[in-house]
Amino acid sequence: MLHKIIGGELKLADGKPLPLSKGVRAGEFVFLSGQLGLDASGKLVGADIEAQTTQALANVRDILREAGCSLDQVVKSTVWLTQREDFARFNAVYAAHFPVAPPVRSTVVSGLVLPGALVEIEVVAYAP
Repeated sequence: MLHKIIGGELKLADGKPLPLSKGVRAGEFVFLSGQLGLDASGKLVGADIEAQTTQALANVRDILREAGCSLDQVVKSTVWLTQREDFARFNAVYAAHFPVAPPVRSTVVSGLVLPGALVEIEVVAYAP
């Protein structure tokens, strides 16, 4: 099956390319890599779960837009939180972005590679 890369090449701050894509369209599905609460300059947008969740979902929305889709087309998400105590506050922000017919979701508590990151969100969208 052929696939199309979405979102361009990912690089570290030092310019070294990363061996992954922001997103891939494969047939009628769009798969996104996990998105953190990073702004356009690659910096975390604050130290609280609400700000990082809002930014991570904005990043998801922007990459989906490049693929010609929207958050309404997300059918599956996987979420990693670093702190169980953040779940309710995360959930409130997440729910505001998926107010009707939310996608199926798995949420786990785990460490993340980037120091200070509190949430990572990965999605699959159906885009016929």
